[in-house]
Amino acid sequence: MTAPVALVTGAARGIGAATCAALARDGFRVIALDTCAHDEVLSYPLGTEAQLAEVVESCGADAEGIVCDVRDADGLTAIVADLDRLDAVVAAAGVVWGGPPLWETPPVVWDAVFDVNVRGVFHTVRAAMPRLLEHAEPRSGRIVAVASSAWNRGLLHMGAYAASKHAVVGLVRSLAADLATSGITANAVAPGSTETDGLVASAAVYGLETPGAFAEHHTIGRLLQPGEVAEGIAWLCSPAASGVTGSVLAVDGGMGAV
Repeated sequence: MTAPVALVTGAARGIGAATCAALARDGFRVIALDTCAHDEVLSYPLGTEAQLAEVVESCGADAEGIVCDVRDADGLTAIVADLDRLDAVVAAAGVVWGGPPLWETPPVVWDAVFDVNVRGVFHTVRAAMPRLLEHAEPRSGRIVAVASSAWNRGLLHMGAYAASKHAVVGLVRSLAADLATSGITANAVAPGSTETDGLVASAAVYGLETPGAFAEHHTIGRLLQPGEVAEGIAWLCSPAASGVTGSVLAVDGGMGAV
């Protein structure tokens, strides 16, 4: 029997890398995508080709790593068109930025954040849908986008990021409505403060010496690990989540409870 195929963006590290590992464990053949390039607009480095290669190696001989920026709509479309099949899509690529109040956010930064966090999800979905719809009914395709616990709240001096994650949830819920009875589900995962390079960048915005200070917002009293968020994503990609669509799964350490 042919293994189901999962496409994961932002796969070189953090939540994306952990998701690749979880899906490979669950029997998916993983196609791991990452831009693997520095963006001068951001204050922190992005994932590298070496990190992507490590992720792919850990996912088994059938896994594949591809360097692709989610802002490249044509590139994503070409990659998906070359796959023999597609069963699950995880849009985990995302960037953070902060510093000044919203009205002082440079337009170039606003564009960079929205181009990756929102337009990147749109490009991924747009490329994937024709392949997901190729499956005969009853279909069981899965789309999961990584949002944030900021999807329904404001963030001091991180307005562009918060607004982008609000938009991701709106996109996913609208997609779920469009998919209706197709058998394909669309959901978002909203992580709390997770030990990633992005959280280190967020800590710098607030002048924190370490990201560990963010743990005070979690009722569990600690930061999350990428693998904990990945487990929620993997569940949404599984047959067990067939009745879940248009939802936001909070993997936030209890942040939303207080």
